[in-house]
Amino acid sequence: MDDSFYDQVYEVVRLIPKGRVTSYGAIAKALGAAKSSRMVGHAMAFAGTSKTKVPAHRVVNSSGLLTGKFHFSPPSLMQELLEKEGVRVEKDKVKDFKKVFWDPLIEI
Repeated sequence: MDDSFYDQVYEVVRLIPKGRVTSYGAIAKALGAAKSSRMVGHAMAFAGTSKTKVPAHRVVNSSGLLTGKFHFSPPSLMQELLEKEGVRVEKDKVKDFKKVFWDPLIEI
């Protein structure tokens, strides 16, 4: 586990505004590691161990699926947190994904 990479991932995730989502791949690209979206996924799996809160519920796959929901307890919590912020989710997928997508390369 590369702590410094994980810390960089968490820094980007903390910048995602409420009511917006981004993808593992977008975070990887923003960090200059475009082929490392799986590593971003691994980092997100350990987000709960970070000293500072990481809004991991705002990170989904490239088509808007809540693939990380099984790292939440209960798994429905990821959807509940997103909906609390105004993000609509249907059948484990973010509705209007392109509209609520936050691209760190453009927005940071």
